[in-house]
Amino acid sequence: MTPKSLLRHPQAVSSLDELATGKFERILPSPSRHVRRILLCTGKIYYELPKQDDIAVLRLEQLYPLTDELLENALAPFGPSKPVVWVQEEPANMGAWPYLQRRFAGSLFGRWPLLVATRPANSSPASGSARSHKLEQQQLIREAMA
Repeated sequence: MTPKSLLRHPQAVSSLDELATGKFERILPSPSRHVRRILLCTGKIYYELPKQDDIAVLRLEQLYPLTDELLENALAPFGPSKPVVWVQEEPANMGAWPYLQRRFAGSLFGRWPLLVATRPANSSPASGSARSHKLEQQQLIREAMA
């Protein structure tokens, strides 16, 4: 399943060669190595995050099962002191954050602090107003990149 906005997004495509010879990747790594911050995300928020050399963006393509070894190996090139931020478009009480928060309880493997950038907890997944949604999205992205 994918949001309609990604159906024709130029970055959300695979070549025929990638489909024929590639394989499913559970975590898509970031090419950046010397970074000040690591962002973890899944879904369409990845395409909305600005790409910066000092920020690594790792996209989780499979949340469950998510093996510790796989996640730790994806984070290893960045060193243990960089903050890791889970970024999601959904409110804090929805999406993958409650699962990750329970699973990792504030730090990843005792080495990386685990922060979060989400919309505030809410009973509804969206505000219902395009203008309000856009403002919330801008604030969410600023928070993730800070």
